[in-house]
Amino acid sequence: MTHTDPNGPKVNGPSSGGGCPFHPSSSPSLTNKTAPPAADLQIDEMGVYRVHGFLAAREVLRAEGVRQAGFMAETVRDTGLINNQPVLFAEGEQHHTMRRDTARYFTPTQVADYQPMIARHADDLIARLARAGELNLDDLSLTLAVQVAARVVGLTSSRAPGLERRVMAFVEGGGNSEPGKAQERGRIQGLKQQANLSLFFLLDVKPAIQARRKERRDDLISHLLDRGYNDLDILTECLTYGTAGMVTTREFISVAAWHLLQDEELRADYVHGTERERHAILHEILRLEPVVSTLYRRAETDLMVGEHQVPEGSLLALNVQAANLDGGVIGEAPETLCPGRTLPRGVQAQGLAFGDGHHRCPGAFLAIKESDVFLRRLLIWKDLEIVSPPTVTVNEVVKGYEIRGLRIRLGS
Repeated sequence: MTHTDPNGPKVNGPSSGGGCPFHPSSSPSLTNKTAPPAADLQIDEMGVYRVHGFLAAREVLRAEGVRQAGFMAETVRDTGLINNQPVLFAEGEQHHTMRRDTARYFTPTQVADYQPMIARHADDLIARLARAGELNLDDLSLTLAVQVAARVVGLTSSRAPGLERRVMAFVEGGGNSEPGKAQERGRIQGLKQQANLSLFFLLDVKPAIQARRKERRDDLISHLLDRGYNDLDILTECLTYGTAGMVTTREFISVAAWHLLQDEELRADYVHGTERERHAILHEILRLEPVVSTLYRRAETDLMVGEHQVPEGSLLALNVQAANLDGGVIGEAPETLCPGRTLPRGVQAQGLAFGDGHHRCPGAFLAIKESDVFLRRLLIWKDLEIVSPPTVTVNEVVKGYEIRGLRIRLGS
């Protein structure tokens, strides 16, 4: 591995690839401040198997003998109240059937049909920025992410404005979601979460269900009604898509813009590139800045992970940030941006940022497309600039970063 001198020449990327096809950026991660551990797998004091190596993490994600343990999956299962587990939590044939049945909402063809809708929302948000002069980019990205995800899921019949606030209130007050750890919430915070959940159901989910019971539409809620899901099942599915489709896309748009606004050459490559070239740049940013930094799995049988035996019942915490910086897989200078890297066969440009195996993010293509449509329209404005950098904190529900206060200005 080589390291970049910030005052010297920029890294030219993996030697096998002959350098970056685009302008290589020496900018390190803006959200990850810790170096990856040297060991591929470590056992912590709580008996959790913490996986840091790329190949080891991918092996776990593809294994048949594990089940989803993150995003509060085990808490939801333990309640026994859900008849139909949401696709994010389901396993086995139930999960495979759900993925097959809902895949049509996320295919490239379907996403292409969403593009005019995404473009309209993006243009409206940029017009809002032009009128105001300056705004927080993270507020704009939240509005876009919620509008797009709401269309796909079917949350388009709300009784009151403010869907994005209701989604974020639930996510931001969720407490620590690491499996096996007690929730560090007091009684008042727990009551607030119940109130937030009730508002989301009464103002957003219930009216959407009622509208689609009268007339089905081409969205997820209509599909769930056709499968006999009850209101609680649908609410749970909407929550999982809310965190996965709205919250994570919001953060990625913000961090991608932050990178591109700090590197004029890379920004020019992005703005003037083809769609394939732009997506390559976005995928490399996502590899370096995975929105979900840790994925969890529970071993249902004894497992071999590399040379390590993991007993049945063990919790595995997969460090996506560290895996995506694995120089043995990613190549030279994995801590820097080198869009268009030459990677080993079977390794995707974004690394494990969208997961892998049967629980790989179903909306991966939609998230990149949506981000690209907005960012290209935004960054093509030459007088766009950062007014003040954001603060970066950790969201314990999704185990990822939160970027707040990235203030941008359009026009002088």
